[in-house]
Amino acid sequence: MRRNTKWLIGLGVIVVLFAGIFGISKFSSGGSASSKVKTVTIGVAPGPYGEMATDVIGPLLKDKGFQVKIKEFNDYVQPNKALNSGEIDANLFQHTAYLKTFSKANHLKLAAIGKTPTLGMGIYSKKVKSLNDLKAGDTISIANDPSNLARSLLLLADNHLITLKKGINVATASLADVASNPKHLKFKTLDAAQLPQSQSNVTAALIPGNFSWNAKLKPSSALVLENLKPEYQEVFVVRSSQKNSKFAKAVKSVLNSSKFKKAIANSKFKDFQKPNTWN
Repeated sequence: MRRNTKWLIGLGVIVVLFAGIFGISKFSSGGSASSKVKTVTIGVAPGPYGEMATDVIGPLLKDKGFQVKIKEFNDYVQPNKALNSGEIDANLFQHTAYLKTFSKANHLKLAAIGKTPTLGMGIYSKKVKSLNDLKAGDTISIANDPSNLARSLLLLADNHLITLKKGINVATASLADVASNPKHLKFKTLDAAQLPQSQSNVTAALIPGNFSWNAKLKPSSALVLENLKPEYQEVFVVRSSQKNSKFAKAVKSVLNSSKFKKAIANSKFKDFQKPNTWN
C-alpha cells in the first residue's frame, strides 16, 4: 500500500511538472505570436531609394510589424514585372508618369500608395560655380535616352539657357525642338551612366538623380536642381489587389507621419524635393 502511495505521489509530481512546463511554453509561444514581425521585400533600382527604404522607412515599418528586405534590380523593367508576379511585395524606384506608361504597355496591375522625397536631375559642374558663369560655346553633356533628354531640355529652358519650340510634346522633346540657344551652347549626348564622369571634359553636365547619387554628388552642390512636377515624384508601389492590405495601410501611415518627415530632415536625403502631398 505504501509503495502504491509513493508511486501515485511521484506520478502526481511528474504531471504537475509537465503541466507547468506546457503552460509556460504555451504562454511564451502565444506572446511571440502576438509580436511576430512579417518580412516584406521591396524592389529598388540603383540609386538612393534602396537606402531610404532601409535607413528611414524600414525602422518605422518595423514599429508596425514589418521587417523590410531590399532586392536591387539593375534596370527599370524588372522591378515592376517582379512586383506584378508576386516575387516582391512592393517597389520604390519610379515616378507616377513612368508607372502609368509602363503598366499600360505591359498590362500590369500596380498602384501607387504614397510618395517619398525625390532627387531630381541637377546641373553639376567642376568648372563654374553658377549658371551665369557659362560662356558662349561652352559644352554641356546631357543624357541620350528620350526621357532624360526631354527632361534635360526642359531644365535648360526653365533656367533660360535655351527656348523650345511651341506646341511640342515636352515628354519627347529632342535637340531638334530647340528654338533658340543664345549662348550657342554645344550639347554632348551620352549614356546617362556616363554623365558624372563627363564633368572633367565639359563645362557642365545634367545628371539624373539616381546617377548623381551613385557618383556621390551632393544635391547641395548642384548649380540648380530640377523642380519636379507631381507626376515625376517618387512613388511607393504595390499590386493593385494589395493596396488596402495591412502592409499598404502601414506604409501609407508611415509616409504621411511626422516621424517620417522628421527622419528625412535629419538624414542624407534632407535636400531631396519634398512630395507635393506634404503641403
